[in-house]
Parts: sequence; structure tokens; C-alpha cells
Amino acid sequence: MDEMVKIVVERQQAFFNTHETKSIDFRIRQLKILKTAIHAYEERLYEALWKDLHKSKFETYATEIGLVLSEISLHIRKLRRWAKPQKVPTNQMINFWSTSRIYQEPLGRVLIIAPWNYPFQLLINPLVGAISAGNCITLKASEFTPCTAEVMGKMIREYFEPGYITLFGGGRQANQSLLSQPWDYIFFTGSPLVGKVVMEAAAKNLTPVSLELGGKSPCIVDHDANLKVAASRIVWGKFLNAGQTCIAPDYLFVHSSVKAPLLELLKNKIQDYFGADPRLSTDFVRIATRPKTERLAGFLNNGKIVYGGEVILEEKYISPTLIDCVKPDDPIMQEEIFGPLLPIMEFDDIAEVIEYVNSHPKPLALYYFSTNKAKQKEVLFKTSSGGGCINDVIIHVSNDHLPFGGVGNSGMGRYHGKFSFDTFSHQRAIIKKLNFIDIPIRYAPYMNKIKLLKMIIK
Repeated sequence: MDEMVKIVVERQQAFFNTHETKSIDFRIRQLKILKTAIHAYEERLYEALWKDLHKSKFETYATEIGLVLSEISLHIRKLRRWAKPQKVPTNQMINFWSTSRIYQEPLGRVLIIAPWNYPFQLLINPLVGAISAGNCITLKASEFTPCTAEVMGKMIREYFEPGYITLFGGGRQANQSLLSQPWDYIFFTGSPLVGKVVMEAAAKNLTPVSLELGGKSPCIVDHDANLKVAASRIVWGKFLNAGQTCIAPDYLFVHSSVKAPLLELLKNKIQDYFGADPRLSTDFVRIATRPKTERLAGFLNNGKIVYGGEVILEEKYISPTLIDCVKPDDPIMQEEIFGPLLPIMEFDDIAEVIEYVNSHPKPLALYYFSTNKAKQKEVLFKTSSGGGCINDVIIHVSNDHLPFGGVGNSGMGRYHGKFSFDTFSHQRAIIKKLNFIDIPIRYAPYMNKIKLLKMIIK
């Protein structure tokens, strides 16, 4: 594996050195090829994601294929504008008769490592930005979704030269081999635990990284919230992809005065969406692996199950579950859940919630339901998170004009839309000067020039 990876890295360096990827026409052509490839493999992707995760066509298109196609279309439309050298002001007192520009340059050889929860979208979406910025790319698909990884591998091999884009499968050994190489950039999506391993490996070669991680994203429902709307949106967001979403509401804080009616609404919405037996629904996803299912099942002895709680290990199935009376020191509150379990705690004063959130690592998302604008501002002002929503969940990720990324323990770096182009580009600063005049103040001997210098720089 080490030798194979080394050959790929050398081949991509050679391809990058041809300077072909720096052509905007080349990049746009490759984006169009990627779109063609996705359309050609669309049915195979539906089948693979059903096999891996029991994911319906609708959910696959909405959360995987559709998001990527939209991203590609945006980059095709905007790339020439984004890549154009940007003229910026010049401090003429120091740099007389000069012009200053920022040039967007490709970084070189990029490694993108994707997780298993959205195995297509979280691999191909950053690929779009890396292509757009003019890089050569090595992709690493998750071993926990083997059918999807196989289809993506075939797609990449059919439509792209391996010296330009290559996809690897495999597990830990493949990751170790890839991380041992001196990349120009590493883009990783996954857990904070593995993110530390990636960052440590990158540091050995001084390789910059983007770490798209996760954390326990709080969802807060205040007493003045529209409960019907809140219940609809929380159930949708929490149980989308069976809770295997890095920005899913991880736990629910609800005002004590509205907890009882909200719980009833949540139960009703689960039945509305997935029927009396979600196991029979074609719209409810399964857990990726049996060990991950067993881990989630271990949380079911925390608090009081008020809805759901069914586990079928052989089918990697856990029903949508509401767990009331959860305590802050329960095991379910110590790590990101990443499954269809929603622990519920209550509060009487929003200050309690703000204190709780701030006493823990910064989450990837924060959701607050309230009709009080002053309280909305207070919660945003007094907390920190990678992103979030007021009176909704998850949908901020669908706006390609917003950056997506974490802060602190939930990650570093940002992408989507132009933010992806910027992430995979080097902003090169260039001053261009004319030659017919050369101000001598900067040259030695300096003698009494400091007075003049202070007049110019102050």
C-alpha cells in the first residue's frame, strides 16, 4: 500500500507540474465531466446507498447527489470571476506608482478523506472545490460504506486520469499510508478523535488542514416557541439519516412549561413521518455497522425512554427514540450520539442553558427555537458554534453563500461555494512597480532619514 500511494503522489506531482490544472478552461471542463459522471452513475449510487445505509432515493438525492450537483453548477457559473486576480489598494506613500493584486493559485496535491455517514456528498463536495481551485486530488472513501465506495471508485476511474484524480478505499492501513505522504493540503471530515490523528500526521510535513468534525450540537426550545413548527423541524433534522449527521440536534433543552406538549408533538411527528413501525418505512435509514449499533444501544439505559427504544442488531436498526429525564453526567451526554436517540433535558431560565453550552466544547451547530428577537440575539451573542439556525435545524448547510465549518473542538476551516474555492487556493500577494522612479529613502546609509520615515509611516 505504501508503494502504491507513493506512486500516485509522484504521478500527481508530475501532472501538476504540467500546469494544465491552472487553466480555467481545463477546470470548468473537469467540473462538467464530473457532473456528467454523476448523472451517468446516479442509479448505481441510489442502489449502493440503499445497500449501505437503507437510504431512500429521495433522501439520497436531497442530502447527497443534489447538493453536489448544485455545488458543481455554482462553481461552473462563478469560477472565472473567483479566479480573476483581485486588485487591491496600494499604500502609495511607501509603494509609489505600484499596483497590488491577489492571485488565486492552486495549492498542488490535495488529500480528501471522507466519513461513512454521507459517503458520497462529503467526499465529492470538497472535490468540487479542489477541482475548481486547480489542484490534483487523491480521494479516500470510507470502508464502512463499501458499496458506495466501489461505485465512486469506478466512476472516478472511468472519467478521470489517475494522475489527476485518484480514489482509494480500504481501512486504517490505507489512511496511515496516505497520511504519511507530504501533501500540499489535507481535507478531513470525521470525528474529533481521528481529527487529532490527521492533524498530528499533517504537522510532520507542515501540511495545512481543514478538519470538519462534530460535537454535541444543542437544540433549545423556549417557552414562546411555535411548538408545532419546532416539533416538525426537530424530528426531521434529528432522524434524517437516522441521526448520523454531524450537525443533527444532539440533545434537546426544552423549557419546563412546554415540555409535556412538545413531547406529544414529537411523538406524533415521528409517527407521521415513519409510521407506527419505522422499521417498515422505506424512509428510515439504518446504522452503518453492527458495532456502531451496539454502541448506540448501550445508551438506552440512560434516562427514561418515552418513545421508541427498539433495537434489532442483525438489521443494524434502532428506532427513533426519545429519552426524557436525562442528566448532564449520563454517558449519553458525554460524547456525540450520532444516531436516532434524542436525550431531553428541561430548563426554567435560558441563562442555565447558556451556562451549560459554554461549559462544554464548542459545537458544530446550535439551534434555538423562540419568537423573542431579544432572546435570539442573547443566545447568539453569549454562545459560540460553527453555525446554526434560529427556529430551524440543519438547513443552514444548504445555503452555499454561507461558510460551513466548525470552531474549536468541532473543527477548523470552512467550505461550500466560494469558501471551497478559497480553501483549496493559495492567495498570492503581488506588487508590481514601475522602474522610472526609485525613491532612495529605503536604502542605506540611513543617517537622519528617520524623521522623513516617520512622516510617511505613522
